[in-house]
Amino acid sequence: MTGLLRREPHVIAAGIGLLADSAAGQAAKVTRVDWAPPMPGTDADLATVLADSRRAGANALAVQRMLAARALLVDVVQAGPALGLAAGEFLHAGPPISWERASGPMRGALMGAAVFEGLADHPDAAAGESALGIVSLEPCHHRGAVGPMAGVVSPSMWAFVLEDPADGRRAFCSLNEGLGKVLRYGAYSAEVIDRLRWMSAVLGPLLQAAVRRHGPVDVTAILTQMVQMGDEAHNRNRAGTLMLLRDLLPDMVESGFPAADIADAARFVAGNDHFFLNLAMPACKLALDAARDIPGSTMVVAMARNGTDFGIQVSGTGNPWFTAPALVPQGLFLAGYGPADANPDIGDSAITETAGLGGFAMAAAPAIVRLVGGTVATALAATRRMYEITLAEHPLFGVPALEFRGTPAGIDVTLVARTQILPQINTGMAGKVAGTGQVGAGLVTPPAEVFPLALRELAGRVPASPPG
Repeated sequence: MTGLLRREPHVIAAGIGLLADSAAGQAAKVTRVDWAPPMPGTDADLATVLADSRRAGANALAVQRMLAARALLVDVVQAGPALGLAAGEFLHAGPPISWERASGPMRGALMGAAVFEGLADHPDAAAGESALGIVSLEPCHHRGAVGPMAGVVSPSMWAFVLEDPADGRRAFCSLNEGLGKVLRYGAYSAEVIDRLRWMSAVLGPLLQAAVRRHGPVDVTAILTQMVQMGDEAHNRNRAGTLMLLRDLLPDMVESGFPAADIADAARFVAGNDHFFLNLAMPACKLALDAARDIPGSTMVVAMARNGTDFGIQVSGTGNPWFTAPALVPQGLFLAGYGPADANPDIGDSAITETAGLGGFAMAAAPAIVRLVGGTVATALAATRRMYEITLAEHPLFGVPALEFRGTPAGIDVTLVARTQILPQINTGMAGKVAGTGQVGAGLVTPPAEVFPLALRELAGRVPASPPG
């Protein structure tokens, strides 16, 4: 004890800022520990779930299945036959929602899709869904698909088909239109509809011919490389897009399509840094779907937003969505727009964060801060913080700035509830008024309320202990 008194004091402060500030003011060495008590009202449910004898084994199995999944691009097809969509049936991002509760960008995308499908002559929100020919709305996730932003998929659109070679499971995603005034951001001008028609008439069939000629494209291998090349596979996909084009361009040239169509398609893909996002998303869905429906597992297998609600699904609870109002992202805005123009968070693209990419891989993509705000230190800190709420490190997604440590993967509901650390998401921002399009990009988290809801359901599913 006498020896301790002769050394310089080193104060470790856990969650008490006043104590740390006071010690630092007296020139003491201070280590601040980011600590908080569990989320309010979760103590009993946490105790129940943490005592579940199945939990450790179930989570180990969920992690094993997630990390073992591989994704190959095997085809490009029309969405209608592939996803079982008839005329007037539309898919959308996020948990289930009705037209009455749909946000501006969701309605804008649905109106544009209705015009694209020939169900309506012009977009008219006042006319309502029946006048637009909308027969049904269903989440993309319910059909084995994912959709960025509004995520609207209609029968005539084309979609990537990704497959896990180990078991033949498949996941789907529409083709990426680019940024700005595009359907997925709720825009529906003539320019938007013309682009969709070109994608349906030229780009989709050309990519189909190229993929079938080339053979399966290893999307997981591209993801592995792009993380080491400065992409985080959500808001930055530049390296991934160019690697995909490198693989497919020779087969596009040899496809027999007119040279002008091939040149237009090559320019479109090369000039659209987000094109690979629509491959990263279904690759992540394949991995997380492999981890579904494991009794006792507390691992999150989907995070998705429809512009009104934010929802999560958990392996150990099956298919129910746990939802709360979506938050508005904070970040950088395009010229002429500001926070008042932004819609609450929207899109299925948070599936990338759920699998250990996107906001969880910001340390691998420091240039992302130029798009979403913050600093390089912010990006590094975000990834480090996510290790506190995840079950594993992804061995394929090594972060150079962290000595190739794998990205944090496998969000654990109990760890989120115990630490109050919320998953970090990188995202684009859609204008809240239908027809606006993209207004910016930034950072957001899930609403905290969804995790206690999931925890309560998990606690209710813990088997009763046999009488002693």
